[in-house]
Amino acid sequence: MKLLKSIALCFLTVFNMGNIYSCKEKNDPVPWVNLINEDNLDGWTILGGKASYEVVNGVITGTTAADTPNTFLTTNKRYDDFILEIAFKVDPVMNSGIQIRSNSLPYYQNGRVHGYQIEIDPSKRAWSGGIYDEGRRKWLNPLENNTSAQAAFKQNEWNHYRVEAIGDTIKTWINNVPAAYLIDDKTASGFIGLQVHSIGKNKERLGKTVMWKEAKILTENVSKYSRKSPLEPVVTKNKLTFQEKKEGWQMLWDGKTTSGWRGAKLDKFPEEGWSIINGELIVAETGGAESTAGGDIVTTQEYSNFELQVDFKLTPGANSGIKYYVDTELNKGPGSSIGLEYQILDDDLHEDAKLGSHEGSRTVCSLYDLIKADPSKPVNPVGEWNTAYIKSINNHVEHWINGVKVLEYERGSEAFLTLVSESKYAKWPKFGVLEKGQILLQDHGDQVFFRNIKIRVPKNKKK
Repeated sequence: MKLLKSIALCFLTVFNMGNIYSCKEKNDPVPWVNLINEDNLDGWTILGGKASYEVVNGVITGTTAADTPNTFLTTNKRYDDFILEIAFKVDPVMNSGIQIRSNSLPYYQNGRVHGYQIEIDPSKRAWSGGIYDEGRRKWLNPLENNTSAQAAFKQNEWNHYRVEAIGDTIKTWINNVPAAYLIDDKTASGFIGLQVHSIGKNKERLGKTVMWKEAKILTENVSKYSRKSPLEPVVTKNKLTFQEKKEGWQMLWDGKTTSGWRGAKLDKFPEEGWSIINGELIVAETGGAESTAGGDIVTTQEYSNFELQVDFKLTPGANSGIKYYVDTELNKGPGSSIGLEYQILDDDLHEDAKLGSHEGSRTVCSLYDLIKADPSKPVNPVGEWNTAYIKSINNHVEHWINGVKVLEYERGSEAFLTLVSESKYAKWPKFGVLEKGQILLQDHGDQVFFRNIKIRVPKNKKK
């Protein structure tokens, strides 16, 4: 009888926070680390708004406050690859979330918390466990078509999340039901945060609470403990996000072919000097000369008012650029086609950073040879991806880098025309003031990588 009891115990399973652990796992304990203290918030910092937090018997309670932005209780420690498990209970009228790989940086919207958020959504929409990009791209992996996960949320009860963030992959489960599966490499490291959402002046939501408990994190050998998800992953590389589709963005490069692009001085795409590898459009290293190998490439369409996003990655000492309002007929001779240019450059190693008709106007993000970008620009190091954003609406133009505006100007204004007259572009008629033109990626003989090329043309505006 004792032997039978031992065998029975060996197959006994216990439920702990919504997970099933076997006897074998007891003999091989998972090296979890608790995140919540029993009676204090040591190791945590409040960021953003003025909602309040307290911990009693290992339960953190966040309480809403009026007229304050979103508030976050954030870990002082940063995490990159991890598995997180946590229980939460939310008032039915509230919206909340759990931040992962998130940051608060002085230069980004005055320290606004931004990064991946595992949504807590008790509304009829029921997207709890979906992945939202707080302060940046908004919805990345909603639960629009995941009815099983939507039904798994328990109103007015404790719910359990499991979150795996390993490399570029984030997977979530709600009450042991697969919820989201995202492949995205925007941010690799950051804090974990517990959100109390802003309620504005809504008195009915004043004093409402969100509670969290039993939070534990695993950072050792995470791949060993990772679970498979039956869901089809949502991939963001060279794809429009859920939010971008809603907001009217379009892919300007499909990530696979040369469709929509041609050589600036050719009627087809260059046969050399450019390659497409692993969803990246790569200009070759050919000695640093301007447009002497494959040459620049341009869109086959022209654009007037637009918003443009391009991810780029530099190699050491590299030079390139994104040009707009390009007229490939202006320069039939040697060199690059003519247009306004968002400079792409390794400022530390390339001599062009010290040159230009106007001081600093050839540094990265600058309007090439005309206007210097803000020196405090948040450019990621060489070898890492950056996101360039160019907005041109009704002649008002802005250059952004990684979510931060670094310059703006008015096309055709007296100040603009004066700058042009003092630059290398003075000899080109109508430079920078064309009604429409092509978008160009420059071949300057240095290896540079591009991806996620997207455009939005305002409604009722000409292309």
